[in-house]
Amino acid sequence: MTFGTRLWAAIGDRGPLCAGIDPHAGLLHEWGLDDTVAGLERFALTAVEGLAPHVSVIKPQSAFYERFGSRGVAVLERVVADSRAAGALVLLDVKRGDIGSTSQAYADAYLDPASPIAADAVTVSPYLGFGSLDPFIETARRHDAGLFVLALTSNKEGPEVQHARTDAGQTVAGTMLDHLRLLNAGEEPLGSFGAVVGATIGDTGESLDINGPLLAPGYGAQGGTAADLVRIFGAAARAVLPSSSRELLRHGPDVAALADAARRTNDELAVLRG
Repeated sequence: MTFGTRLWAAIGDRGPLCAGIDPHAGLLHEWGLDDTVAGLERFALTAVEGLAPHVSVIKPQSAFYERFGSRGVAVLERVVADSRAAGALVLLDVKRGDIGSTSQAYADAYLDPASPIAADAVTVSPYLGFGSLDPFIETARRHDAGLFVLALTSNKEGPEVQHARTDAGQTVAGTMLDHLRLLNAGEEPLGSFGAVVGATIGDTGESLDINGPLLAPGYGAQGGTAADLVRIFGAAARAVLPSSSRELLRHGPDVAALADAARRTNDELAVLRG
């Protein structure tokens, strides 16, 4: 079963919320935990316990685990395994982008089921050229996994590249969306190749209907609202995965409070389904 098919079913069963588990030092301290591997493990596994049974997707940001070296990556392996055991899909936020054999090695690390950190999908950067993603695309197809390609991000530095125009007059971001549209053509109910489009980005001037999922970081604490998502994504809103991290995690370390926050947020997002 393709990633797009699995994701569509998960959204129907659990709602569209994607819960980010980003254990940066400030959040560990807010939970009364030390910024150590032990604190990381307690934080991450508590978050999984509270959130994973109630959301369609868990999105760990790999960097916050990697900063602790191999022991942090071991915690990430637990996050992936425990999230899946709770019925959630796992989107590993790594934003990798390279070429040739190195790109293939990254794809194998994150998408080959033989890897201990293999996820259902990963985030990737296309800014070495969309063709540089071919190893990821081929590996995702081989293992029924998914990709989320950086397209229209909400960081202030993004427009320098994403809004630049090609010789044909199209924005770079628009070109990336066109590539994704082609990859997803004819797929039902949803393609497996998604785009990352910020929840607070405003009017993009681009067609966002790519017949694939749209990861929208910035929902909640960063200012994105359900009304914003409807306005930004329009007819494509049914395929949006609003991603929230801080807004959910501030309810920890109480597992029941985390679960309640996830359920309430999914209720808010019901408007995306029309």
